[in-house]
Amino acid sequence: MDALDLTCFSGDSAGLETGPLSVWLWNGLKERGVPIVCMDARHANAALTMMPAKTDRNDAIGLAQIVRTGWCKSVHVKSTASHEARALLATRSQFVRTRCDLENQIRGVLRTFGILFGKRVGGFAKRAEEIIDGELDASPTIQAVVEALMRARANILEQIRHLEAKVRLIARQNNVVRRLMSVPGVGVITALGFAATIDDPTRFKRSSSAGAYLGLTPRIYASGETMRSGRVSKRGDDFLRRSLYEAANALLTRIPRFSALKSWGVTHRAAWRLSKS
Repeated sequence: MDALDLTCFSGDSAGLETGPLSVWLWNGLKERGVPIVCMDARHANAALTMMPAKTDRNDAIGLAQIVRTGWCKSVHVKSTASHEARALLATRSQFVRTRCDLENQIRGVLRTFGILFGKRVGGFAKRAEEIIDGELDASPTIQAVVEALMRARANILEQIRHLEAKVRLIARQNNVVRRLMSVPGVGVITALGFAATIDDPTRFKRSSSAGAYLGLTPRIYASGETMRSGRVSKRGDDFLRRSLYEAANALLTRIPRFSALKSWGVTHRAAWRLSKS
């Protein structure tokens, strides 16, 4: 379906379902003063499957009926600033993964020829220079391969530093991010990611709802006399969930200074391990 076909009008209101261009459509209609409802695509799909034939026209009619009757769950559309911050963090994360892939590729290429990268004082780049200048003299082809990979790694590192400088600049200008960074274990990446993902805290009636939004609540299966509470559901934003896990792990294992939050975490971790034993 074309992006513009996702939008329908019901009286004086407009409705659209979540999709790749829903943020752009939402902001454009809002700027023109059009009352608009953004609905969950899963809810819209459940209603549209009852249509006898799937066409763009029938989909628009179905969406208009959903908006008119109110049989839909309105989805919060994040602000432009939040989407910009998320794009910045997602790009940095992709670059970090690419850097790791390049380093693993270098290690794999060298291991094929019996050269173990190992660890040396001075970091990855210094050890790579030692290998290129010494152990690869007899193989110009592999030397050229490793040099090309190292140049690509250097370019990626430069882009990572550039994006991290931008992240720190945004963090300094955001009071919420600075306040979150005062929590032990929470750095600029986690703080900015949390602020950008939550966007508007008032949309959660309870603090526990934010945990469910991020997939940090137990997955429950209940049917008849069966009731199972499993691991976390892992619904919602994967990036922020991993960031919060890393922050919690840093608080418990790397930060020596004790705090009320660390005491709470240590107590609950001990209770969880006891329940599993």
